[in-house]
Amino acid sequence: MDFNQTERDYLKRELDVYIDIVRRDDKFANLKGIADLAKLLVETEKHLLYPYVYRLLKLALVLPVGTATVERCFSAMKLVKSDMSSRMRDEFLNGCLLGAIERQELANVTNEAVMDRFQNMKYRRGNLC
Repeated sequence: MDFNQTERDYLKRELDVYIDIVRRDDKFANLKGIADLAKLLVETEKHLLYPYVYRLLKLALVLPVGTATVERCFSAMKLVKSDMSSRMRDEFLNGCLLGAIERQELANVTNEAVMDRFQNMKYRRGNLC
């Protein structure tokens, strides 16, 4: 979905030329993985000649990270939404999940900022004084 139909057509043509060129270049002979291929593409400036191939490589490199992030989010959701709390509203669940998933970002928020935000809310049950 990151490529529209026209870009996919360009990618097919670009891949044919790219594969042919890279097979003849000795610099690309002993690469150990896709990350090495992406680095060498940038070093040799072939990423400028083959932008669609380079975009495809970047997507392939990001995919495992994205998958791990999604799995981490689902694990956090599983912990927060247990059998006992299966009746909680979506808004409350989202708030709980945000804290569980974004722990590092939440660590940067001070207690004073939370208290100020609460005090400035129009509707609240009590004061934090």
